Amino acid sequence: MSKTLIRGAKVLGGEARDVLITDGVISAVGTDLTVSGAEGATVVEAAGQILLPGLVDLHTHLREPGREDSETVLTGTKAAAVGGFTAVHAMANTFPVADTAGVVEQVWRLGKESGYCDVQPVGAVTVGLEGKKLAELGAMHDSAAGVRVFSDDGKCVDDAVIMRRALEYVKAFDGVIAQHAQEPRLTEGAQMNEGIVSAELGLAGWPAVAEESIIARDVLLAAHVGSRVHICHLSTAGSVEIVRWAKSKGWDVTAEVTPHHLLLTDELVRSYNPVYKVNPPLRTEADVLALREALADGTIDCVATDHAPHPHEDKDCEWGAAAMGMVGLETALSVVQHTMVDTGLLDWAGVADRMSFRPAGIGRLKGHGRPVSPGEPANLTLLDPAYRGPVDPAGFASRSRNTPYEGRELPGRVTHTFLRGRATVVDGTLA
Repeated sequence: MSKTLIRGAKVLGGEARDVLITDGVISAVGTDLTVSGAEGATVVEAAGQILLPGLVDLHTHLREPGREDSETVLTGTKAAAVGGFTAVHAMANTFPVADTAGVVEQVWRLGKESGYCDVQPVGAVTVGLEGKKLAELGAMHDSAAGVRVFSDDGKCVDDAVIMRRALEYVKAFDGVIAQHAQEPRLTEGAQMNEGIVSAELGLAGWPAVAEESIIARDVLLAAHVGSRVHICHLSTAGSVEIVRWAKSKGWDVTAEVTPHHLLLTDELVRSYNPVYKVNPPLRTEADVLALREALADGTIDCVATDHAPHPHEDKDCEWGAAAMGMVGLETALSVVQHTMVDTGLLDWAGVADRMSFRPAGIGRLKGHGRPVSPGEPANLTLLDPAYRGPVDPAGFASRSRNTPYEGRELPGRVTHTFLRGRATVVDGTLA
C-alpha cells in the first residue's frame, strides 16, 4: 500500500489541512491525520503552501509527431508537470495532422508512456487543417483516445457551412468545436495588433475585428444548431462583450484566455524581439484589463496556456521571419497569481475553478478537475505562493526556450505535483 501525507496545506487557499493519499486516491482530509491511518506514509510538509486540484490545460502544442525538434510528448508533459498540470489537451497541428483515429491514438499512447501527465488529443475539424472537408470526427471519438474536443487551431474554420456541419456532427457525442477565431482575409500579412503601435512601427496590423467577427458568427451558429462552441485564446475587449452577450442568452459558449494575454501588451513589440510575436497578437492595456475582469467574473471560463514551443532558429531572426508562439506551461500558474490573485481579482478557489474544474468540464475529462475530497483521484498541485524569483528558461523541462518572461520576476513556485497519487514533481524538481 502506497501512502503520502500532505501536512498543513491550505486547501484551495482556505484553512490548513492534512491530506492523506492512499494508493492514488485521497483517503482522508482533516487535521492531525498523523494519529490515524497515516502510519508509514511519506510526509510532505506543506505549511503555508496552497493545495489545488491538478491543473488542466485545454490548449497545448506538444508538436509530436513531426516537430520533435520543438517538443515531444515526453518533454512537453515534463514541462506540464513542473507547471502543476496533471492533464493537457494536445492540439492537432502536428505532421501528420491529427485528423484520423490513427494519429490521435498515437499521441494518446505516447502520453500514456510518458507518465508525467495525462494527454488528451484534440482532433482536427477538417482534413489537413485545410478548411475544406470534415475530418473523421466520429472515428476519432470512437478511437482509444476518445476525442471530445476538435480544433483546427493555428487556422480558423472560416467557412460558415463547414463550421455549421462540424457543430452539428459533434452533438451526437457531446463534443465541442474549439475555434481559432481569425478571419484570414482581414489578417493577410499581419504582424502585430492593429493600433497606435503598429502604425508607429510600420508593421502590418491585425485588427481586433478579425477575431470578433468570427466569434460573433460562431456563437450564432452554435445557438442555431444547439451545439457547444469553445473560443480559443480570446484576446480583445470586444470579444469579451460578444461572449458575455452569448452567455446571457443561455447559449453553450465557453472561452479561454492565455496567461500572456493577461499580462503582456503590444508595447513590447517596440523592441522588435520576436519572442513577443504570437497568434493572436499581444493587444492593448485596455484589452488586458478587460480580459482580467472577464476571467474574474466568469465570462471567460478558463486559462489555457497555448504552449507553443519553437526551436531557437525559428525565433532568433528578424521579426517578419519569426514563428508565432510562446512556451507557457511552466510559468502559467505564476502569471495567474501575479495578474489575478495578487491583484485581488481571484482567490485560490477561483484559480482552481479556472485552471482545473472548468477546463476539465469543457473537455469532459474524467478524473481531473475534481474536489480535494476523500474518494477522489489524487491529482494535486502544491504551490508556494510566497516564492519570488526570475524566470530562467535554461532550467525549463520543455525542449524549447521561447518564453517572453526571461529574467522577469514572477511569484509562486510549484513544489509538488501528484498524478493519481504518484509524485511527478518533488521540491520543484521532476521526480
